[in-house]
Amino acid sequence: MMREPSMLVRETAAEQLEERQSDWAYSKPVVVLDIIWNFAFVAVSVGVLLSSWEERPDMPLRLWIIGYALQCLLHMVCVCVEYRRRRRQQSMEYRPFNAGEEGILSPGSRLDSEQYVTLAQLEEDSGSGVAKHLESTNTMLSFIWWIVGFYWVSIGGQALARTSPQLYWLCIIFLGFDVFFVVFCVALACIIGIAVCCCLPCIIAILYAVADQEGASKEDIEQLSKFKFRKTDSDGKSAVNVQEPVGGIMTECGTDSPREHALSPDDAECCICLSAYDDGVELRELPCCHHFHCACVDKWLRINATCPLCKYNILKSSSHEEV
Repeated sequence: MMREPSMLVRETAAEQLEERQSDWAYSKPVVVLDIIWNFAFVAVSVGVLLSSWEERPDMPLRLWIIGYALQCLLHMVCVCVEYRRRRRQQSMEYRPFNAGEEGILSPGSRLDSEQYVTLAQLEEDSGSGVAKHLESTNTMLSFIWWIVGFYWVSIGGQALARTSPQLYWLCIIFLGFDVFFVVFCVALACIIGIAVCCCLPCIIAILYAVADQEGASKEDIEQLSKFKFRKTDSDGKSAVNVQEPVGGIMTECGTDSPREHALSPDDAECCICLSAYDDGVELRELPCCHHFHCACVDKWLRINATCPLCKYNILKSSSHEEV
């Protein structure tokens, strides 16, 4: 069973994934693909409705296809509104507060300017709230509309396939695609959940590769203390005088008077990858005194500049030291 620190690390990783989920969902490539996909549904619906004008189905399949196309149009509008709002919000984060000033705000002045809320920002927030409510309502109606379409197609059966083949098979395709999309999302969520619990370094590597580097810089990370771990003898003896059993010694690297920390057997492991420290491996100690493999925590800090265990911000520590 995973011990409590490992659970805390995985909970922090899950929160990080949840925070970035909306950013990925409204990134430009995903939004463009979403718009093209839904526009294709609308175009196919219009084309089939025109080509099947002479078909007379027993069930109101035309009404269901029109409703499905309208839902796609409403979804595209909501996505565009939210995407534009996010783009404006990102641009305002780097816009000077005073109109006469140019350049990028420093972190301190940016925090001061964020205390003021303009009328335009309030209008954007209200418009975004309406778009989110519309999107939520559209999602709920889509589920109900899917059940209605499935009922009509099931009741009609093979009679619809003979009298209205184009309308019938278009409904079947749309219904089948919705089922596939739901199954895909559920399977992806399960895979991510299993990966967070069993293979967190894989998730961190993916985040490091595809996410924006919003965490600490390489220089900030290199300022953190680096240690080399060495295992003790089989009887637990070491050069450090301690009374409790010792699993290994952390010795600071790159200093004239290196510090040494004795680690208990339970503490001599990385909470990110769940691997015990090997002899001679390099460790990174954060200002909060938590330690991890360098390879594991360095990638994490490039994504999120906080400790995976206690969420201590290493950038705040470095800024205080500079002052």
